[in-house]
Amino acid sequence: MLATTFPWRANLLLAAAYLLLSLLVSLLAVLIIELLNSALETLADAVSVEHHPLLGRAKDIGSAAVLLTLADADTNVWLDAAAGTPELAAHLAFHCGCPRVLQPEEARFAVIADPAAMPPLSAFDQGTASYPDRSATLIIEVAALEGGVPWTLAGPGIKDRTIFAPQGLPEAFPGWLADNRARFPMGVDLLFTCAGRLAALARTTRLED
Repeated sequence: MLATTFPWRANLLLAAAYLLLSLLVSLLAVLIIELLNSALETLADAVSVEHHPLLGRAKDIGSAAVLLTLADADTNVWLDAAAGTPELAAHLAFHCGCPRVLQPEEARFAVIADPAAMPPLSAFDQGTASYPDRSATLIIEVAALEGGVPWTLAGPGIKDRTIFAPQGLPEAFPGWLADNRARFPMGVDLLFTCAGRLAALARTTRLED
């Protein structure tokens, strides 16, 4: 009996080790890219405080690289009007073959560069009761991760409570967040990015009064 089950257990351990290694490599790649993006942000801001299209394009390269780390040929991506430049769409299609969709509800990942004009969270794929993991993940570029209207957040992964105050989101966003939590286990997950910094809000996050 041991002779017949040992190869199966060895293969299972090998597969688990491979998945763990892949995850660590992906996380390391994201970390390196974000560090490079932060360095690029600092350099660009030091060179000029005025708006320049080339500096703006350079600052977007790091964010695009992070998406390349997450997306693959089976990942539908939706880009809002601000992010959906022909250059970025061609870059994603060439490097990872991820198909670009035109409707937010069709996407597994959504990139939102103009959050003030974004659709509500309910417009994106919520998953199903049987497969809640098939919902969308939104990557939202905000003006800053602090200095906005403060939210009090609680839930798994948060010790007691924490304050989060991103800038540049629609006034209705707190209501969308509460509705998203009410749909659990369905609902979307959120990644807020700004200048190489990242804040993640899972669908289990509660917005408290």
